[in-house]
Amino acid sequence: MVKTLLRGFAPAALCATLLAAQAQTSAPTARPDPLDAQARVPALVYRSSLVPAPLPGADKPVPWRDANDTVGRIGGWRAYAREAQAPEPAASVPAHAGHKTP
Repeated sequence: MVKTLLRGFAPAALCATLLAAQAQTSAPTARPDPLDAQARVPALVYRSSLVPAPLPGADKPVPWRDANDTVGRIGGWRAYAREAQAPEPAASVPAHAGHKTP
């Protein structure tokens, strides 16, 4: 049984060794010398993780007074409560092309 395991292990070990050797021989990327003050390096870019990226098609911000006036004009919080309690309208399902509906 040990011979059977070794017989299966030897090709696998050989393949792993060859793959590791090939990975070591790939051309390294040229990096600038960290001790060379004149070395060209890519520019640093700062992106804060606290400021989310604007969504495409997002509305522009409205001044708070205009927003308050709009809410007051439509009925205040009660209008939003009625809207939340209203049942969802039934979605119409379009007929499939080429099929007749009964």
